[in-house]
Amino acid sequence: MSHAIVDRPAVEFGHVEHVPVHFDDLDAMGILHNARYAVLLERALTPYWAERGVAFRAGRQSAPDVFHAVREFTITYRAPVTGTGPVAVHFWLDHFGTTSARYAFEFRSVNGDTLHADGTRSIVRLDPATMRPTAWTETARTVAATLLRP
Repeated sequence: MSHAIVDRPAVEFGHVEHVPVHFDDLDAMGILHNARYAVLLERALTPYWAERGVAFRAGRQSAPDVFHAVREFTITYRAPVTGTGPVAVHFWLDHFGTTSARYAFEFRSVNGDTLHADGTRSIVRLDPATMRPTAWTETARTVAATLLRP
């Protein structure tokens, strides 16, 4: 059994993914660089969706819902991540509409005691041919339902 799976706390809604902070994610002061939070959030979201059949594999989309763009990203930094090692990323969906979705997230210490940052990330599914918003598939709706906050 994977150590990361054992350490994942139970949450009432959403999902927690442990994501490693590497040395090159740190700034000159030895804290997680502000721009890396968006990357680490992506690294938390990607395996969740991939395990449910929505991913890039062999250079191709496994589902059309992979083609989406970030519309807005907001974050409030609460306490710095100081050094390398895992950080717990708790994410959930606050909204899942016809063509868009809004995640909320928290970056916490692995034991959950320290809130490092929180925020939201809004995305819009795009039609690759027109680059215009298009509806999510039933596959995406099924996966999204597992992340919606009650």
